[in-house]
Amino acid sequence: MNSEQVDIADNLRRVKERIRRAADKVGCDPDGIELVAVTKGFPADYILKAAAAGVRIIGENRAQEASTKHLEISSKIPKDLEWHFIGHLQTNKVKMVIGFSDLIHSLDRESLAVELDKRARDTGKIQRVLIEVNVAGEETKGGIAESGVDDLIGKLVAYKNVRVEGLMTMAPWGADAGSVRNVFSHLKRLYDKVIGKFDLDHFKTLSMGMTDDFEIAIEEGSNMVRIGRAIFGDRRTN
Repeated sequence: MNSEQVDIADNLRRVKERIRRAADKVGCDPDGIELVAVTKGFPADYILKAAAAGVRIIGENRAQEASTKHLEISSKIPKDLEWHFIGHLQTNKVKMVIGFSDLIHSLDRESLAVELDKRARDTGKIQRVLIEVNVAGEETKGGIAESGVDDLIGKLVAYKNVRVEGLMTMAPWGADAGSVRNVFSHLKRLYDKVIGKFDLDHFKTLSMGMTDDFEIAIEEGSNMVRIGRAIFGDRRTN
C-alpha cells in the first residue's frame, strides 16, 4: 500500500477530532495538545503527504531509517516541521540522531546523557530531551524506573547542551483500560512532583498515548500524543 491509497488528510482530521473530544471531556484546551505523527516503517512520501495535510511534528523510532528519510526529503518539507526521535536510543547512534532530532523522547540513563551532551556540544546545539519512565516496570521496555527520575534530573543540570523538557511513557501492550489509565495517571503525578521540586524553565511536556490509548492519556493529562496507525494505516514493516 502506498500513500495514494491512504487518505492521510482525512485520517488526520479524524484524529484531531478525537483529540478535541477527549480534551473537551476533561476541560482542557485541545490546541495545547501536540500531535506527533509516527512514520516508522513508512516511506518518505507519507511524510510529505502528512506535512501537506498540516502535520508539524514527525516521530521516528529507528535511527538509520529516520536519518535516511530526513536526508531524502529535508529540502522538500516545511522548514517548521519538527523531527522527534521516540524509540530506544543506543549510545553509538547518538551522533546520527543528533543530526535531525529536535526532541528526543527516550533519555533513560546518564551514560546516554553524557554522549548526547558531547555530540550536541560538538555541533553547537542544545539537545531537547524527555525522560522516558518505565512506569509499569516492564522488562521488555526501555525507560528509567520512577525511583531514579529525581537523581537523573539532578545530574542533567550539569550538562550544558542537554535540556530536559518533560517525561514520556508507554502503557503496557494489550493492557485493559483501567491498567492503562493507572499508568498514565501515575506519570502525571510524577510530572507534577518534578515541577514542584525542580526549577526547570522548559519542563512542560508530558508525552503519553498512542493510537490505541491516546484518549485515555489526554484525560489523564497528556499534552503530547504519538500516533501512527490511526493516521497512516498498517505499517508495511515491523
